[in-house]
Amino acid sequence: MLKIQLISKAFFYTALSLSVYSCKEPGKQQETANDVNTPLHLLQPDYSVFYGQTDKDAVKVVLDRVHAYLDEATPVALVDADTNTPVDNLADIDTNTRFEQGNFRLISYEWGVTYGAMLLASEATGDQRYQEYTQKRVNFIADVVQAYRNFEATSSNFRSPVHSVTHPRALDDAGAMCAAIIKTQQSGVIQKDIRPIIDNYVDYILNKEFRLTDGTLARNRPQPNTLWLDDLYMSLPALVQMGKLTGESRYFDEALRQFWLFADRMFVQDKGLYMHGWVQDMEPHPVFHWARANGWALLTKVEILRVLPEDHPAREKLLAQYRAHVGGLAVLQHGTGFWHQLLDRNDTYLETSATAIYAYCIAHGINNGWLDAKAYGPMALQAWNAVSTMVNEEGQVEGTCVGTGMGFDPAFYYHRPVNKYAAHGYGPALLAGAEIYRLLDGFKYEINDSSVQFLDN
Repeated sequence: MLKIQLISKAFFYTALSLSVYSCKEPGKQQETANDVNTPLHLLQPDYSVFYGQTDKDAVKVVLDRVHAYLDEATPVALVDADTNTPVDNLADIDTNTRFEQGNFRLISYEWGVTYGAMLLASEATGDQRYQEYTQKRVNFIADVVQAYRNFEATSSNFRSPVHSVTHPRALDDAGAMCAAIIKTQQSGVIQKDIRPIIDNYVDYILNKEFRLTDGTLARNRPQPNTLWLDDLYMSLPALVQMGKLTGESRYFDEALRQFWLFADRMFVQDKGLYMHGWVQDMEPHPVFHWARANGWALLTKVEILRVLPEDHPAREKLLAQYRAHVGGLAVLQHGTGFWHQLLDRNDTYLETSATAIYAYCIAHGINNGWLDAKAYGPMALQAWNAVSTMVNEEGQVEGTCVGTGMGFDPAFYYHRPVNKYAAHGYGPALLAGAEIYRLLDGFKYEINDSSVQFLDN
């Protein structure tokens, strides 16, 4: 449910002006408000999501609420699986040791997004608590990996709590976590050597993931030789971060090659949107523009552009597709600020995680001069306003579609559940809030003729 709209200054002054015209003077009949005696254009619309009231302090309140919830909901500890008693000394771990259970896993692609988002929130706001959230958990994961590295090798058929780190088996295991760990290392908050973890992830992406015959990263589910749009994010940000870390251009080259292998098959030019999946030899191919997958694709472009050298010869082509994608999304934003689960099907539900990704990516484009603030600033602010209404008092992000495979019929996407424990919503909400905070720090807007207008910077 959307929260009750806040009362704005515009509403206050409108109410004041109407009261002047409607007050009954002694001995006179009360005058009816009409076009002659009342500035009707100042009447406040009945917005279901507050409009034109975005400020840094309010953004920070939402970010703090999410942080407080996640800090409590993702404990950093090992316990005995049978007794749930703490295992404080890594020398005491055994095959019955596991992570203390909270509401979310500490190691997943969703939490890779969240770790990176916490770093950005700290950078944007200056609040070190966000950075400490990531620092504490990445440090913990690194320690546990080291403790279990030899243990797994000597214990037959044993899967440690960090098995997806030591033995990734899918891009979901590797890419987002790898990118977040590299960012954490480069932020300077991790002093220990975590390069072996990074190298192991990158080795999986480059050398072990299934590929089509032309080298495109692919899966064999739900059909043989399938491209998932999601996999752009599950692989390429890690590669470009590796390029930044090492200074080796081969990582940038492979990331860009993979991007266009996907985009040339999956970007629908006349809509400015991507299809969710592509299956080799499927003809005709059903096309569904799933919102979050389009979010992963847009976020991938932003992640690449953030670290790709300014003079790189492939930069302008990628930037052009980023702008085309934003343009395709712009015409489909719902009047509340959200986007639909299937972007071009207005009878599908409004979805939080995709809206948050778009808010971040568009605001980031404005902040970096890739997009016109006057054209896209109002859209980004309203997207954030929409997302913020879905952060409840406990700091939980509601309205997020749960993990989703690939379908070839509309009913599959129409009826995917939403859940406040869907981990996909938290990193994007933090990213969006942090980037909107920056936007409000660098740009000014006003309400002019009742609408949000960005001013010359």
